[in-house]
Amino acid sequence: MPSQADVAARSLTVHWDDPMIGASAAKELSGLEYLREMAEGRIAPPPVAKLLGFHFVRADQGEVEFSFLPHESHFNPIGSVHGGVISTLLDSAMGCSVHSLLPRGKAYTTLELKVNFVRAVLPANGKLLCRGKVIHAGGRMATAEGHLQDEAGKLYAHATTTCMIFDTRAS
Repeated sequence: MPSQADVAARSLTVHWDDPMIGASAAKELSGLEYLREMAEGRIAPPPVAKLLGFHFVRADQGEVEFSFLPHESHFNPIGSVHGGVISTLLDSAMGCSVHSLLPRGKAYTTLELKVNFVRAVLPANGKLLCRGKVIHAGGRMATAEGHLQDEAGKLYAHATTTCMIFDTRAS
């Protein structure tokens, strides 16, 4: 096994736009309008999406989809994608599915997240799709589910969330 000194160092450079521009736009649009503006590139994605390599595919009422290409920069110490990266992807998709139902002036935050890891995620798996779908949306609380699958439909992880809905004018 080669020593650390014998292995070429790798690097990752990440560029992002001012996240407060998008955050301000979120207060002026309905959730679905905001997400569609982001999916169509008129509003920059949040820095976490750039950092971890998530890409919007679509946003509909109560459903969103992201794509994700696993990379070695996502690895845990044993050489597979870290569960925290997968959890963040699922949390983002489920939360955005809730956001897609919110009117202007409302926002959400995750209260609870439960993730089930079904199999290891590796770069060899190719592009993965993460779908979030609302199960229930009330005035103050919403629940959603998420699935991370490859393009053939093989499941890698699934999750559920509970989100609190609040008025942005009060924050």
